[in-house]
Amino acid sequence: MRFKRSALSIPYVIFLLIFVMAPLAVVFVFAFTNGSGHFTFENFLGFFRSSRTIATLVYSLFVALVTTVVCLLIAYPTAYALARSGFKKNRILLLLAVVPMWINFTLRVTALKEMLDFVEGNLAYYPFFNTIVGQVYDFLPFMILPIFNVFDEMDNSLLEAGRDLGADRKSLFFSVILPLSMPGIMSGITMVFLPAMTNYVVLDMLYNSTYIMGSLIGSYFNAYDWHNGSMISAILLALIVLFTLIGKNQKSTNVTTVSPSP
Repeated sequence: MRFKRSALSIPYVIFLLIFVMAPLAVVFVFAFTNGSGHFTFENFLGFFRSSRTIATLVYSLFVALVTTVVCLLIAYPTAYALARSGFKKNRILLLLAVVPMWINFTLRVTALKEMLDFVEGNLAYYPFFNTIVGQVYDFLPFMILPIFNVFDEMDNSLLEAGRDLGADRKSLFFSVILPLSMPGIMSGITMVFLPAMTNYVVLDMLYNSTYIMGSLIGSYFNAYDWHNGSMISAILLALIVLFTLIGKNQKSTNVTTVSPSP
């Protein structure tokens, strides 16, 4: 009997159906039904009518935006320095940058809480600051990795060509380096921005009273309101898909921009 290589995908397809597609189907069923099991859009209409949910969404977007910007400001020069360092084993330096992620999540956040409590005296007095510090601490490696990979694979001949054409450091950065690194930036933003809207576990462990979308989803499920909880999850899933499409668009645009003219 001849073995087909396509058969190797069968375990992955089974895993995908059981652990991805089936849970998503359950989420969408609850999102588009009411307590009686009837199809309805009322869950989504109620979301946009409620001032509480809109305020939570706006605040969550603001928290995620600040977290993403801070992560990017730290990760971009760090990734560039790691990728362009003279050290031949620069991936060892990258490993040292992400090795804290190997430590148990609870231990890491507990250690951060002790450090913040020692510096600030009382965590409850600085809820927004604690939110940003906790989120950046948790998501920074996810911003560093994709940007590092882009810098590590960047063609040095493009930088040399820019210098030969008389470009100074500023022009070289904005005309060559930044456009070429945009795919990594977009990947990092996607991996940080949306999870930062829902990662309320870190905030709870830091004794934080900040209320974000993850907290709202958790409150609905804790109250056994699976319909509204699933509805908000579906909205966030739509945002993820939207950001992914924007990221792919941005990547193709930048590839076209830096391609040499015929």
